[in-house]
Amino acid sequence: MKLITRDIPPRSAWALEQAGVHPLLAQLYAARGVNSAEELDAGLARLLPPDTLLGNRAAAALLADAIGLDKKICIVADYDCDGATACAVGLRGLRLLGAKHLSYIVPDRVVDGYGLTPPISQRVKDSGADLLITVDNGIASFDGVATARALGLQVLVTDHHLPASVDGVVRLPDADVIVNPNQPLCNFESKSIAGVGVMFYVLLALRAELRRRGQFDAATQPKLDALLPLVALGTVADVVKLDANNRRLVAQGLKRVRELAMPVGLAALFVAAGRQAKAATTFDFGFALGPRINAAGRLSDMTLGIECLLTDDAARAAELAQTLDGINRDRREIEGGMREQALAIAESLFQEEAEPPSAICVFDPDFHEGVVGIVASRIKDKLHRPAFVFARSGAPGHEHELKGSGRSIAGFHLRDALDLVAKRHPGVLLRFGGHAMAAGCTIASEDFTTFAQGLSGVAQEWLDAATLMRRLATDGPLKTEYRRVELVDVLHKEVWGQGFAPPTFSEELEVVSQRLVGEKHLALKLKHQGQPVDGIWFGHTEPLPARVKLAFRLDADAWNGMRRVRFLIEAAEL
Repeated sequence: MKLITRDIPPRSAWALEQAGVHPLLAQLYAARGVNSAEELDAGLARLLPPDTLLGNRAAAALLADAIGLDKKICIVADYDCDGATACAVGLRGLRLLGAKHLSYIVPDRVVDGYGLTPPISQRVKDSGADLLITVDNGIASFDGVATARALGLQVLVTDHHLPASVDGVVRLPDADVIVNPNQPLCNFESKSIAGVGVMFYVLLALRAELRRRGQFDAATQPKLDALLPLVALGTVADVVKLDANNRRLVAQGLKRVRELAMPVGLAALFVAAGRQAKAATTFDFGFALGPRINAAGRLSDMTLGIECLLTDDAARAAELAQTLDGINRDRREIEGGMREQALAIAESLFQEEAEPPSAICVFDPDFHEGVVGIVASRIKDKLHRPAFVFARSGAPGHEHELKGSGRSIAGFHLRDALDLVAKRHPGVLLRFGGHAMAAGCTIASEDFTTFAQGLSGVAQEWLDAATLMRRLATDGPLKTEYRRVELVDVLHKEVWGQGFAPPTFSEELEVVSQRLVGEKHLALKLKHQGQPVDGIWFGHTEPLPARVKLAFRLDADAWNGMRRVRFLIEAAEL
């Protein structure tokens, strides 16, 4: 592990300080590319204009016509938190804007697979719908969209995933309208917006269109800001890059959550997770609420998650939140067993070698396909290699197939790697898709070894020693005057996440004492610039030397009614 200190552009830090930003925050923001206080303005007026999203005005016209003609609208969602929140935002927003006949379908991860498939399109038609809207999926659903159109359905695709390309030529489904910032010719600046953000933008455009048609004026139009807590949750949970526009969406959502202005289902999830909504952080969205929604899609039925976000009945919300909490506990138990087994298999691949192979592929007949992505992430984190974990497909008639989910390291574009494997080994990849850091694929059982060798071959070509060296970007030493509980609270309230990393400091510390707690965490007594401070390294059991360079985040814990600063250790440079 190499701890790298981020550069702090002095001119940017100075400009932020002059604008009244706290000196520590000014340094942190400058190191993350913020140059002026205007970029930190989280006001709704600063959001990117909806009309700059290609297809948005056409989508608004399509929806306005459908509402005017009292058509039946069905949303086809995805089975993760982004898809669930996008579905809830779509249904709640369309209802606010006058739609009366609304329904939704969420595919089953095991039975249906991902996206809008022809059978799903048939189910939408059979439900009596006239207009089909995809949220967080659909950009690669060529057959599903074609089937829907052939059945007489209008189709609006809203998505944020990268479109497919054949020999360098982008291919789009034949929908009536597509809204996706990553489609060709779209000039929308926030290419990293989540699926729920795209749906929210469609609703903003629809409201403007209805305003143009005289349905209401600016004073009487429905308020869509009540949807922002859901937008914030889906954005953080989907681990999209928190660019300036996404940070504004998240900040606006957090503001309302802290004011307790949110759907009752969201409030119930905070209670079930044991978190305080009044002090909500992006950490709560990413590590407490998001996993409870995602667990439904992994092990059960995402309808439970969507219903929790849709209900306005507090008692029903509490019941659903507790059910989701129970499913998440089951997920953690299954994941724990699978993780140990998968790591044992992975480590057996290099028993004779000092270093792991360039890429790791793991399969066991007893693995659960709902958690392969999480386990792949754990292997990637531990071994710092691109990792794929496979499980048998549970879809009827596809028992001979394996479904895999992969996670990657910086410098290795996983989807592009799969594309190259597909070209070198025609027919091995039955289906695949994804992004640079996460991807999925389906292969025949007998092709596992061929796939593993193919991915490893690409990794050997693409990865060099520098890429394989673990690096953690930090914010350097922490001044003693900043080691205060009040500053911990200030930092926690800011919007941090993917692409806008939470503050992590690093410097050499003296280890006064260390002991294991709960058999898997290292509790530390440290000296920071000569002054005592407690530390804890969760999930770490190896002892540390008397002096060591550590990366740590700031936290506060309570002791005898007093709050005090604690260091959360992230890594050590040994």
